[in-house]
Amino acid sequence: MTIYRKNANALWAVVTTLGLLGVVYFGWQLYQLRALNQQIQGGVVIKQGGSPALQKFTAAYDQGLHGDYKHAVQSYGQALELSPPASELPHIHFNIGNNLFSSGLVRTVNEDGSFQDEARYAFTQAKIAYEQSLRLQPDDKAAKFNLALLHSVMARGMQGASKEQSHMELSNLPIGLP
Repeated sequence: MTIYRKNANALWAVVTTLGLLGVVYFGWQLYQLRALNQQIQGGVVIKQGGSPALQKFTAAYDQGLHGDYKHAVQSYGQALELSPPASELPHIHFNIGNNLFSSGLVRTVNEDGSFQDEARYAFTQAKIAYEQSLRLQPDDKAAKFNLALLHSVMARGMQGASKEQSHMELSNLPIGLP
């Protein structure tokens, strides 16, 4: 019985030590990610260090912050081409959606209150990006909220062009038959 207890205690000590080392390692990673997020939110573009996808991501984020939505979407697309880790994919698609949504909002409207074609296109592409983000990370509340907001904006301003003719014409029949 004593040998069994000594082995159990040794095993318990090893498992506890490994658990503590794991907690310290993941805590350090969390600290680094928070510092990186603060840099990105502060407008710092990562030019050296980090992966090429991260460098593109920070450049795109900065472009979006400064209202250059078209180039931001292009840079996010380039980040996707660099095969970033799967954990970053939903965030990239989410930010693509955000930039397209913002791009559509700054477009002008037609006289009848409907959006111009560029805005319609941007909103449609933003919808696709948000949906892709949600396919990759279904519990993302921010993507769900932005998609719902996008749907409400699209419902108000994307009415089709009004038809000028209220009746149907057949091409071979003359109008006004007795």
